Formats: sequence, C-alpha cells, structure tokens
Amino acid sequence: MKLYYAPGACSLAPHIVLLEAGLPFSTERVDLRAQPHTTESGVDYKTLNAKGYVPTLALDNGDVLTEAAVVVQYIADQAPDKGLAPKCNTFERYRVQEWLNFISAELHKGFGPFWKPDTPQEQKDATWARLSQRFDWLAPQLADKDYLMGQFSIADAYLFTILRWPDHFKLPLDRWPALQAYRSRVAARPAVQQALKDEGIG
Repeated sequence: MKLYYAPGACSLAPHIVLLEAGLPFSTERVDLRAQPHTTESGVDYKTLNAKGYVPTLALDNGDVLTEAAVVVQYIADQAPDKGLAPKCNTFERYRVQEWLNFISAELHKGFGPFWKPDTPQEQKDATWARLSQRFDWLAPQLADKDYLMGQFSIADAYLFTILRWPDHFKLPLDRWPALQAYRSRVAARPAVQQALKDEGIG
C-alpha cells in the first residue's frame, strides 16, 4: 500500500492508523500548493486522484481508495487483531462510523474557509463560532474517558488530526481543557509521534 499525503492534512489520520496497524506501507508527499498538484516523484496528482485532495491510498492490486473516513476503516479491517475499529455488523461499528461522520461533516469540512487565503475575516469569525458550538458538545463526551470509543480507535486518529488545526490558524482551545488533554493524550502515542515525525511536523 502507498499513502499519498500532505503534511498535517487529513491524510495524517490514515498515516497514524497505518502505523498503529503495523501494516507494510510506503508514503509519498503531495504538494497541494503546486499547480497542478504534484507528488514528490513529479507525477500529476490528479492522475492518481481526480478529486485533487488527499488522502489517496493506492492498493497493491491497483485499486485506489480516497476519503479519510473510508480509508481508515479499510486499514483497520486489514489488521482486525489490533482493535482499531469494531467488527462489521456490530452496533459498535455503527457508533465508530457515527463518530467518523461527525468529525468529517461537522469538524473537518467546518474548517474549510480557514484554508482559503481570500476568506473574509467576518466569514472566518462566523465559521469559528459554529465550530465552537461543536466543540462545546464534543468536550463533555471526553470528560470521563481517554478515547472516543473508550479505547483508541480510527475515530481518534481522525479527531486528533482535526484538533491540531486550531493551532495552525492561531485559534484558541483554552475554553475546552478536555479537548486539550485529549489531544495531548493521543499525541503521546508512539505511532502518532512517528507519523508526525515522518511528515516533518512533529
């Protein structure tokens, strides 16, 4: 397997899960600032993923998977003994999918305006207000447990990735000490430290 990633982007989540799973894989960096987007080896990235954004997981049989919430599930299912995702057709599996969808739709996409340099400040303020409402709901969910599902799962890899973005945009998380503690807890995991180091952002 090969993971195409951009440092600190949502592709960090499958990078973490690959390391947690202990599966053999390689990585290739994508320059999303270049036009057209190009990989480290000089390939036009859209020939690999026509959507033009990361992550892309290229499988050994030639198939390609995209979308972080799907990619992390696929990886977890290749190493079921690691317990990174509940078994399919169990209620717990639907619960982790519920978390993945919340993270993707309400948090990940919620940060969209911040990534665009021409976004007016008024829109950024409104975006942060909406995200803050989501964090107001999320923080109590982590008040009495270490991880979203009780034990570390693919949802934690994804949430940790998104919770790094406020620092990037100089947005304060002080209002949610439970989220700060959670982020530090996940960051201390060896696989997470390795992924951050590999991407040059640790």
